[in-house]
Amino acid sequence: MSARKYSTRIRIPEPMEVRLTETEEQLCTLLDECTHRLKEDQGVHTACRIAGGWVRDKLLGSDSNDIDVALEDMMGVPFAESFVSHCAKKKLATKQVARIESNPDQSKHLETARTTILGIELDFVNLRSEEYTANSRIPTQVAFGTPLQDALRRDITINALFYNVHTREVEDHTEKGLEDLRTGTIRTPLAPRETFLDDPLRVIRCVRFASRFGFDLVLELANAARDPEIQEALASKISRERVGEELDKMMKGRDPLGAIALIHDLSLYSSIFDVPTSSPIKLSAPLASENTALAAALILHSLLRDDSSALSQPSAIQLAPVHPLLLSGLSADSTTRQRLFLACALTPYRGVTCLDAKQKEHAGVSAALREALKLGVQNHYSDGIPALFSASDLLHGPVLGEWGERHVESERVRTGLLLREKAVHNPITGSMWATSLLFSLVQHLVPLYDVANDRIDEEAAGLLIRAYNTFTSRVDELGLQSMVEARPILDGRDIVRVLGASSPGAWVGPVLSRVIEWQLDHPAGSKEECETWLLSEHAAGRVSTQASIPAGKRKENSAAGATKKVKKA
Repeated sequence: MSARKYSTRIRIPEPMEVRLTETEEQLCTLLDECTHRLKEDQGVHTACRIAGGWVRDKLLGSDSNDIDVALEDMMGVPFAESFVSHCAKKKLATKQVARIESNPDQSKHLETARTTILGIELDFVNLRSEEYTANSRIPTQVAFGTPLQDALRRDITINALFYNVHTREVEDHTEKGLEDLRTGTIRTPLAPRETFLDDPLRVIRCVRFASRFGFDLVLELANAARDPEIQEALASKISRERVGEELDKMMKGRDPLGAIALIHDLSLYSSIFDVPTSSPIKLSAPLASENTALAAALILHSLLRDDSSALSQPSAIQLAPVHPLLLSGLSADSTTRQRLFLACALTPYRGVTCLDAKQKEHAGVSAALREALKLGVQNHYSDGIPALFSASDLLHGPVLGEWGERHVESERVRTGLLLREKAVHNPITGSMWATSLLFSLVQHLVPLYDVANDRIDEEAAGLLIRAYNTFTSRVDELGLQSMVEARPILDGRDIVRVLGASSPGAWVGPVLSRVIEWQLDHPAGSKEECETWLLSEHAAGRVSTQASIPAGKRKENSAAGATKKVKKA
């Protein structure tokens, strides 16, 4: 099964050419003038080339406001300081030059100078050549290099192009970059095995750019990426922060499904997603097959797809459409899509738990986010993704009518309370009840997908989608959407005031749950009516301003209190 079938290549303009904006034209003129001034005033000879991504994107017809300037035989900081001085003499607004120290773990092998001119952020660094040892991705020697040497040390040919600001021409020193851009090819400037062993992070970058543009990996590169030695180097030599950063860009990108499919096709899953063996965290069980990650992503992609969608990739499978409310979370929060696809990629962790240093149990997916990818709360990854899996476990039964014990009789209240569970709906973690339902459906469909034969049990899938649509329709009919998303009619401060308590405490939570239950059962009720009801419940002894402490815990607290008194005495 080829990952290519799930992606569509971007449109390549014809002809490919760099068309400068007025501001970019002015910037190139300023850089050219600065080099002439350095030569005349200080006898310093240098040349400026814009390198890498800006050149590639301009050739593809896209604009970029982030420019890397590569310098011949000159370090970035002194040139940047001269450049800022030159611009200041022309009465242009300038910013102080920031020195960014080299940091090999962050793929910064040389000192960089950064400033902003004409509203464009500029990084200045010298052209360089690098040498590596066999056991480290940190170069042992970094020296001034020629444009060819600098181009050859880059990750892929389409990122090794230069734009000479003096001649206003694109330079393709590898003699492959322009052709690879035209044909949609991902290729390393040097032999891929050599390139990847020098810096294994480049394997992941190849996946990212291939998925971003819908380009094809050359066979030699794909084979090198599957090499166990290179995969071991990727797992052991690259900081997990850098792995997580690249994966984050894939999930935010044009084609997260294509990225997950490539990771699967190249057998990179364990190198990227497995909790490192050096981590103190141990999982309760082996992970499920990595096929489940691809299955979940394929199913999600199919459910999200419609004729008006911005997604241009072909759908591998055709599923019945879902209720429109299930897709509402994607427009409500721009981070929802990338969070859902990353959660799909972590499907093999479902049902696996782990113990932390204090022997407290956590979901295995939390360990993957923290230890394997080093992703925090940005885009609600570390808080929102574990919630998606928890919500999936909560929602399976009720959606299919398997409610278990029904301590609350009203369907409206039962359904509302379920959807207001923190794992299901909690804006603080980016969780929306509709998105939680959608992800639960995806997880429910995963066992029906046969990745090896690229097919799904359409009849069983149709029944499941129908069940989720029916449940969502009932939510809509009962008018629960606004109620679930609304704030409680009384907050904690209101409850303390109404009940005349001296201070808030653990008792507020259970009382707030009762308030929410009343609110769901009285959708037209006013705040004053709720306060009256709460007072009557308190008078009848059905709510209390005292925290309920289990007997065992009371003994512990009493013992702790006695110990404190003795110490104080």
